[in-house]
Amino acid sequence: MTQKPPLLEVSGLRKTYRTGGAEVVAVDGLTFSLPPGGALGIVGESGSGKTTTARMLIGLERPDAGRILVQGSPLAASVRGRTARLARAKAVQMVFQDPYLSLDSRVSIGATVDGVLRLHSLKDPAARADRVRELLAQVGLGAREAAALPRHLSGGQRQRAAIARALAVEPAVLVLDEAVSALDVSVQAQVLNLLCDIRRDTGIGLVFVSHDLAVVRYVCDEALVMYRGRTMEHRPVGELLTDPGHPYTRLLLASVPRPGWDPDSISRRRRALDPLEATGRRPGP
Repeated sequence: MTQKPPLLEVSGLRKTYRTGGAEVVAVDGLTFSLPPGGALGIVGESGSGKTTTARMLIGLERPDAGRILVQGSPLAASVRGRTARLARAKAVQMVFQDPYLSLDSRVSIGATVDGVLRLHSLKDPAARADRVRELLAQVGLGAREAAALPRHLSGGQRQRAAIARALAVEPAVLVLDEAVSALDVSVQAQVLNLLCDIRRDTGIGLVFVSHDLAVVRYVCDEALVMYRGRTMEHRPVGELLTDPGHPYTRLLLASVPRPGWDPDSISRRRRALDPLEATGRRPGP
């Protein structure tokens, strides 16, 4: 049986910033691939390079080195003209952490999705109306939510609307940056179940950026652990969570509050985790 080519291939990705005259490496040598219908969790604490990676995947940041291929085609470093912008949008879409800020507060949810469809050349109003209903139904929203402004919906409903808007483009890959971290636990479960259903039904690839290992365990096949811009581990989720191979991964798992949890021990272990140790290198003589 012929194996399908990856939806997404990332190789040697690097991004640096200048801060106070010094160079800060945000992402260094990141490499991974995502198969059709696959789900990869990118895990790490604040400052690990997760969000910078997500922004490079959708073209909001330009990498200093490396390449990104979507369905075998390079993601252009910059785009000019309407056709190129629409092609990039169709390749990769992103769902942000705060759906309220990512939705236009002056436009109803239905009109927001309709506008995306119109932009992507679905000109017939009746066909667009049918597609809007279909997309909103796919994420569990109906006519009442379609007519509502974002401020009249709950956080979970707004996030569902943001997902529907992203799906309207029919992207190959959906990047979710802490997409459920601002939601109540019960609402998180609803949105995560929705994402699992969409992945199964459409074959879309998911890149799930999160600090929450429980969320990654629920949604993803594989997890990539980042620390200070570098990959510490990249393994199937079950293996990584039950038998973590790197001290930083073990620290992340130990940091989850539970009975017998010792915050002082976690703090000591964190201080001991030197950047050189995290890369597997040791200082010279």
